[in-house]
Amino acid sequence: MTTRLAGARRRTRIGTTLLATVAVGALTMGAAHGGAPADDSAAPRGRSPFTGLAADRNPVLAVKFDNARMARPHTGLNQADIVYVEKVEGGMSRLMGVYSSRLPRYVGPVRSARESDIELLRQFGRPALAYSGVRSSLNKVLKRSPLYARPHGSLPGAYFRSGGRPAPHNLFVRPRSVLRSAPKADRPTDIGFRFGPAPAGGSPTKMRTVRYASASHTFSWSPREHRWLASFDGAPARSTSGARLGARTIVIQYVDMPPSRFKDVNGAATPYIKTVGSGRATVLRNGKAYKTRWKRPSAGSGTSFTRPNGTRMPFARGQVWMVYADR
Repeated sequence: MTTRLAGARRRTRIGTTLLATVAVGALTMGAAHGGAPADDSAAPRGRSPFTGLAADRNPVLAVKFDNARMARPHTGLNQADIVYVEKVEGGMSRLMGVYSSRLPRYVGPVRSARESDIELLRQFGRPALAYSGVRSSLNKVLKRSPLYARPHGSLPGAYFRSGGRPAPHNLFVRPRSVLRSAPKADRPTDIGFRFGPAPAGGSPTKMRTVRYASASHTFSWSPREHRWLASFDGAPARSTSGARLGARTIVIQYVDMPPSRFKDVNGAATPYIKTVGSGRATVLRNGKAYKTRWKRPSAGSGTSFTRPNGTRMPFARGQVWMVYADR
């Protein structure tokens, strides 16, 4: 009798403990989908720290893209892990695609780099950079920088011109050829991105536009495609395949962009995009806009994005667009 009673008590304690464990687990899962902080660790092994998706970690290659009207549509931009939108002379824009997970056969049109690209790319360690010609003074700076600078002219087999467009909007590059010339280019590491379910809060948003003096970049939420569709200067942005460009996460980062010491052939000063420091940012995902703060302590560090409550802002897995806007 005593033995049966003790056994029943043990089973009761075990059952109570199990129920408590299940309840805590349920509460934790509910919190994770209702605004709890995302995991503050970097992407696990086998996943890209740039997209949060399963991917091979090929060496990092950055490619500067032309974004003038005559340069559109773009080739291979939709296969980049990260797309940067940058202001250049005259209030126009250029793009930069960062590749590692996938390496298209060729991408472009390719255009020239800028001084602030050196600071921006330092967070990737020592990546390779593909670009067309720049002014001689800046070319020296790029060659002395901690990047594997691989401009048009230095790799005859990597670059080619397409007859379907007028120069200078017809230069393309083969990513694998560039990386073969830079076998020691660094592979992806944590640059500050975090991925996870959409947190609570945020403001329902259908569209957001970032304007420069001579360029506009609009991102419209598509519930059907569950991503933001990009438009440049009021026209849908497309790949040469006809597919619409866009991403599940758009980050609008407000920064200082003062004139740099370099000028273009017409004497217009090149903006220097200051990506080291801190400031406000807006993260667009899941049809909402989230107010965040960005912080990058040094050129060698990544950029963290935090919500007003101090937790890291999680991005949706997939390609990320980083759009620089005037502070």
